[in-house]
Amino acid sequence: MKKIAINKIVAMILSVACLISVVGCSAESGADSSKKSGYQDGTYEGISPNGIGGEIAVAVEIAGGKIANVKVTSHGETEGIGTLAVDQLPGKIVEAQSTEVDGISGASVSSAAIKEAVNDALIKAK
Repeated sequence: MKKIAINKIVAMILSVACLISVVGCSAESGADSSKKSGYQDGTYEGISPNGIGGEIAVAVEIAGGKIANVKVTSHGETEGIGTLAVDQLPGKIVEAQSTEVDGISGASVSSAAIKEAVNDALIKAK
């Protein structure tokens, strides 16, 4: 009988600990996180010289202190390979609100260059 009671108490303690850890990791309110991002609203250009086909340029739009849009404005990437990163990566960056996203398989150099260009623009947005 004591063993069952002890197991129930341990289970309750673990449940409370898990709940506390999840609450502690919850996202901040929208207003606070916008202020902490430090980004000024506007559209900023970023450039990376490291694409497969040379320079990659992006336009990063900041609205409400968040990344609202990323567009690759010029590139020389290989059609069907590097262009996969050009087409897919900007949306992943906006969704994650960060360049800390996985690159596109088969287009790792292009992916890295796009992230580098976006980071260049974000530095200008601070």
